Amino acid sequence: MYLIDTSIWIDYLREENNPCIQYFTNILDQKLPFGITGIIYQEVLQGAASEKDFNQLVNYLNTQRFYHLRDPIVSYQAAAQLYFECRKKGITIRSTIDCLVAQVAIEHDLILLHNDKDYIQLKKVIPKLKLIN
Repeated sequence: MYLIDTSIWIDYLREENNPCIQYFTNILDQKLPFGITGIIYQEVLQGAASEKDFNQLVNYLNTQRFYHLRDPIVSYQAAAQLYFECRKKGITIRSTIDCLVAQVAIEHDLILLHNDKDYIQLKKVIPKLKLIN
């Protein structure tokens, strides 16, 4: 199972051609299971250029599988711990949201498809984070 990060959705909607988008296109073509989080949903919708685009994104994204943090307290603590562990090693993660998305991927044992340097930095310290990049 795959978790598709906002960075992939943005590139895909902009019709970018890079290895990550080629991988995502392969997932779509093979009808492999994937999902998103509520945060990814919000970020993608926020990027809509028009009301028409917003409504089309809502209609499409609402059909996707959603993954959520498992516990309203423990999961947020664990996401903060990801950030903290990186900081202890001298690595600064630029986005709190990326820590939350990474925690969702870890909790659900998902492979995270992304185009974001924060996840590469997280992976250096958090080996249980599964990435495609």
